[in-house]
Amino acid sequence: NEYKSYLRMFAKESAVVGGILISFGTGIISFLLTYFIIPQLSHLFLAANLSGRDLNKRHNEYRVPEGIGVIAGAIYLVCLFCIIPFYVLHSEDKTSTDTMVTLSLYLSALLSICCMILLGFADDVLNLKWRHKLLLPTIASLPILMVYYVTYGNTHIVVPIPLQRFIACTVIDLGVLYYVYMGMLAVFCTNAINILAGVNGVECGQSLVIAGSLLVNSLFALYYDVESGLSTGGYWRDHLFCVYLVCPFIGASVAVLLYNWYPSSVFVGDTYCYFAGMTFAVLGILGHFSKTMMLFFIPQIFNFLLSIPQLFKFIPCPRHRLPRFVFCYSPFFFLFFSSYSDFRLGCIPKKMF
Repeated sequence: NEYKSYLRMFAKESAVVGGILISFGTGIISFLLTYFIIPQLSHLFLAANLSGRDLNKRHNEYRVPEGIGVIAGAIYLVCLFCIIPFYVLHSEDKTSTDTMVTLSLYLSALLSICCMILLGFADDVLNLKWRHKLLLPTIASLPILMVYYVTYGNTHIVVPIPLQRFIACTVIDLGVLYYVYMGMLAVFCTNAINILAGVNGVECGQSLVIAGSLLVNSLFALYYDVESGLSTGGYWRDHLFCVYLVCPFIGASVAVLLYNWYPSSVFVGDTYCYFAGMTFAVLGILGHFSKTMMLFFIPQIFNFLLSIPQLFKFIPCPRHRLPRFVFCYSPFFFLFFSSYSDFRLGCIPKKMF
């Protein structure tokens, strides 16, 4: 029995180390493919009239390809499809129920991300309304919610330690409200990335900060689990699952950022915002660390709270809330100003840029 236990522990450790190496290798491949394919396909977006003017530049008469995020999303999916065999082969027991459950979660994650990329590209092409942008992530999150229901189905949450003295229990069963919360998480993550956008590189930049934080968090958790003999139940699988999904995302995002950094030669479009947001939502839901995910979204939460008066039209909202060059009578002639709107309460705005 002791010998079998040692073999099982060795198999788990090899699955962790092998999974990390495969994920890092896939991230490098994702970066190289995205970096070399974007210049080859950018002209197709211009030919299809998927382009826009860069308001962050003084001379912005020329058109910039928009919606390039669909290239990064497609390459990301291809990389994750290709590592499915390795994902199974590096499991400690390929016929175990745990492996089958993990594989079903992996495939449902791919399905939700794929749906969100498709819906995000539809938004770039059709310019959907805000009410549609709230509905689309909810629809795309249904695959992971249903798989979560038939696999784990756990709707309990642990009460934070500071609040336990005010509540007579340490664990609360939310029931169906837990699924409502996870659906709202998907809506928030996708639109939070989309709201904090418009400046060259800010979409990819904030996504890389969040993805890098998730990777570091999971690597530290896996190191602790290996040092403790992987005796913390199935949590090590959740963190390994995160590493598998986040490494190719980082690779593709770094490649896009190199082209989207100021002065931007491509625009990522809503496709990338939805793609990144749904990836984070999937990791938070299926990785069972949605509260930790919200900690990494603190800047986006602050931006959302700051934007509530404009998003809900309590005050007028400019079409693009971002700085731009404005001509003025000064020694420099062109200066960088923030967008603004003049208004009085209860009156129509007199001027809006």
